[in-house]
Amino acid sequence: MRSVRAKTTIGATAVVAVALVAAGFAVLMVLRAYLTDQAELQAEVTAREVASRIAAEGDAGPITVPSTEDRPVQVVDEDGRTVAVSKDLEKVSGTGSADVTPEPRRSGGEDPEEGDTGDEPDGDDPDRGHVSGGPPRFSRGEATVDGESAGYVFAAVDVTIGEGRDVTVYAGAPLTVEQDAVESVREAMLAGLPVLLLVVGSVTWLVTRRALRPVEDIRTEMAAITASEDLSRRVPEPGTRDEVARLARTTNETLAALESSVERQRRFVADASHELRSPIASLRTQLEVGEAHPGLLDVPGAVADTVRLQQLAADLLLLARLDAGERPGRSRVDLGALAREESSQRGAVDRVPVTVVAADGVEVLGSPGQLARVLGNLLDNAQRHAAGAVTVSVRREGADAVLAVGDDGSGVPEDERERVFERFVRLDEARGRDEGGAGLGLAIARDVARRHGGTLMVADSPAGGALFVLRLPSA
Repeated sequence: MRSVRAKTTIGATAVVAVALVAAGFAVLMVLRAYLTDQAELQAEVTAREVASRIAAEGDAGPITVPSTEDRPVQVVDEDGRTVAVSKDLEKVSGTGSADVTPEPRRSGGEDPEEGDTGDEPDGDDPDRGHVSGGPPRFSRGEATVDGESAGYVFAAVDVTIGEGRDVTVYAGAPLTVEQDAVESVREAMLAGLPVLLLVVGSVTWLVTRRALRPVEDIRTEMAAITASEDLSRRVPEPGTRDEVARLARTTNETLAALESSVERQRRFVADASHELRSPIASLRTQLEVGEAHPGLLDVPGAVADTVRLQQLAADLLLLARLDAGERPGRSRVDLGALAREESSQRGAVDRVPVTVVAADGVEVLGSPGQLARVLGNLLDNAQRHAAGAVTVSVRREGADAVLAVGDDGSGVPEDERERVFERFVRLDEARGRDEGGAGLGLAIARDVARRHGGTLMVADSPAGGALFVLRLPSA
C-alpha cells in the first residue's frame, strides 16, 4: 500500500469505524439503563399499589391481589411461603419463592375460609397494616403469564398486616420493551455502519485525490525537468495558501537556486578555461621559439607564465574545495601577528609599503593558511590599486575581530561593490592580465570569510581609496 490516498482513506475509515462502534456501544448502554430504570419504576409503582391495598385490608381475611394486567405479582410471608399471586401467573423465578400456588392461611389451627367461629366478638374491626417506607429491592427473573414467558424485573416491598405478621410483595414489570428497543437500535446500527463507512471512505478518497492533485502535478513537472535537464522550467503553484502551495514555492525557489548555481558553474568553467588558455598559449609559444632558436628563448617570461599557471591552479583548487563545503580548521589564529608577518614578507620587494596597526590578543578560530590567503589577496588588491600607501588595522569590536585593509587609490564605485567579489571580475579592464590578475582573489577572500562565519565588505577608506573590512567571530 504505497499510495498516500489509500493510506489516508483506510486510516480515516478505521478511525470513524472505531468512533462509531464506541459511540454505538455507549448509546446502547444508555438506552438499556434508561429502559431498565423505567421498568424498575413501573415495578415499584405496582408493588407499592398492591402493598397499600393489602395494608388497607389488614389482617381480617385472606390476602387478595388485584388485577395487574401483564405485571405478575407474588406475595410471600416471612417463612418464604406464597400467600397470594396475581391472576394467570403460571411460573415465576427471581422472587422470594418459585411457588405460584397460594398456601391456605392458618390461624389457631383453623382455616379462616370456613367462616367466623365466634371466638371474636362481633363488631371488632380487623387490625390495619402499614407499608414499609424503605426503598424497594430489585431483582431479575422470568415469569409465565397466561402461557407467555418473558423476562421481568421485580420490585420487592415489605408490608406489615398484623401483629407480628409481615409479608413481601413482589411485582414485576416486563423487560421486553427494553430488549426489543435495544435489539432494534443494534440492528439499525449494524445495518447503517457499513453504509456510513462506505460514504466516509468515498468522501475521504475524493477529497484526498483533489488535495493531492497539485502534488502529482509537481511530481510530473519535476520528472519532466529531470528528463529535459531544463532548469529554467518551474512547477505549477496552486492558488491556495496551504502546505502544497508552500511546497511548490519552495520547489521553485530550489530550482531557481540550482539554475543559478549551475549557471555560475558553467561561467566558472568557461572563465577558467579562458584564463588558463592565455598563459598556456604564451608558454607554448616561448618553448616552441626556444626549441627552434635557443638564443631567443625568454626564460624569465616562461617562468612568469609558469608561476601564473601555478597560482591560477591553486586558486581554482581552493575554490573547488570551498564549493564542496570543506570546513575550515579550528586553530587559534592571532590576526595581529598574522598581519605583521604578512607585511614583513612583502616590505622590501613591494613598491607600496604596508603599515600595520594591530591590537594584541585579537584571536579567531579557523584555518591559519586560509586566513593568510585572505589577507594576502586583500594586500595584493590594495597594493595593485594604491597610490602610495596601504594600511592594515586589527581591532576588536564587541564579540567580533575586525581586520581592515585600506589604500589611497581610486576606490571602488558604490554600484560595483558587490560585483568585485564575483569570480573572474576585473573592474579595470584596461590593465593587462599579468598586472590585473585573474579576478579570483576577492572571490576567494569572501568565500573563506563566509566559511569562517564572518563577512567581507568594501567601503570608502579614510585615505580616499577602498577599505576592505573582514569581520570574524572572536575566539
